[in-house]
Amino acid sequence: MVTPRCVRKCSLCFRRRAPLPGSLGMLRAARGGVRLLLPARGGDAAEGRGGPVPHLAPAPPARVSLPPQRCLQRRLLQQAPPPSAPPAVGRWLLACSGAVAGAVVLGGVTRLTESGLSMVDWHLVKEMKPPRTQQEWEAEFQKYQQFPEFKILNHDMTLAEFKFIWYMEYSHRMWGRVVGLAYILPAAYFWQKGWLSRPMKGCVLALCGLVCFQGLLGWYMVKSGLEEKPDSYDIPRVSQYRLAAHLGSALVLYSASLWTGLSLLLPRHKSCATWTATFAYSGSLIFCSGIAGAFVAGLDAGLVYNSFPKMGERWIPDDLLAFSPMLRNIFENPTTVQFDHRILGIASITAVTALYLFSRKIPLPRRTRMAVTSLLAVACMQVGLGISTLLLYVPTPLAATHQSGSLALLSVALWLMSELRRVPK
Repeated sequence: MVTPRCVRKCSLCFRRRAPLPGSLGMLRAARGGVRLLLPARGGDAAEGRGGPVPHLAPAPPARVSLPPQRCLQRRLLQQAPPPSAPPAVGRWLLACSGAVAGAVVLGGVTRLTESGLSMVDWHLVKEMKPPRTQQEWEAEFQKYQQFPEFKILNHDMTLAEFKFIWYMEYSHRMWGRVVGLAYILPAAYFWQKGWLSRPMKGCVLALCGLVCFQGLLGWYMVKSGLEEKPDSYDIPRVSQYRLAAHLGSALVLYSASLWTGLSLLLPRHKSCATWTATFAYSGSLIFCSGIAGAFVAGLDAGLVYNSFPKMGERWIPDDLLAFSPMLRNIFENPTTVQFDHRILGIASITAVTALYLFSRKIPLPRRTRMAVTSLLAVACMQVGLGISTLLLYVPTPLAATHQSGSLALLSVALWLMSELRRVPK
């Protein structure tokens, strides 16, 4: 076989250099990646030394290599983190949390004015149109008169008084529908735009599912107050268990929306896990105190033992464990429910005060220190509102402010924990 002159020249040139280790030497020539197989060390003499020129092995197919710029671009795309959600998603979640806060406050006022049982039907679309004519109002009033609250508590109510409580409940239900649309419609838009990452899609689906569940749970709660109870002579009211579940799910929805929105808008750093866990413990106390307040509202427990710090003449009242079995007292005994709410409130203000004093000894950014100070201020205000509400026999404006204060306290606690995530370790 006649070897091309250029290949023979390359083979002789490489043989005159230092011998390559091993039996074969490989040379990557040119940019296309063509490999040439070099002759074995100590073999037959090449051309010019009396021996035949060894045959070259067929080169493997050349691999097409990308230009350096395209290779670098591909590697950067493979190593780049997934795109984060735009700030509009974070602002949307903060707006949704504000809408949920409005629903919680309006629901508290509806409960305090005893308006929650005025609408005895639940229709997603039909009830959006309120009565307009006198005949429609009278028909609505006649439906209300068939249920226990009118028969036992409001048997002398006039049509004008009924309109007030009806509009209170109507406002609460319509606000709940606005909250549902505020979650579902923007979520569908952001999903279609591709602005939601895969974990964010799961979070948004959970929030939208929770807001729908919240509406169904609200009607399930109202239904418990419309049931006839022949063996009970108590004032008709909704079940305290369902009321606590309704408020608790609203607080979970509010906290999750606020926390996710703050996480998207504020960058995160590695922070001190001890401080974050400590403030999370305080936030859990605040949350549990709010749930205990729902049991207080459900049982009208604020109308017993209207004194502070003692309950009547004792620190621990005699009827604290009057119900049997003992576990019923925690959720059904008004005295025990109020006692638990007091203990959780005192524990919350104690934990917040201790954390504030400890935070003065460590360096913190200005905004984080402002959040700590705000948490202490709101906690003190909330305790003052609670004591005043108790001593004045639960006036509606003061009690509504106290319920709103619990939401404000939870909000500041979440803000502080979000700020702590931004503090470098």
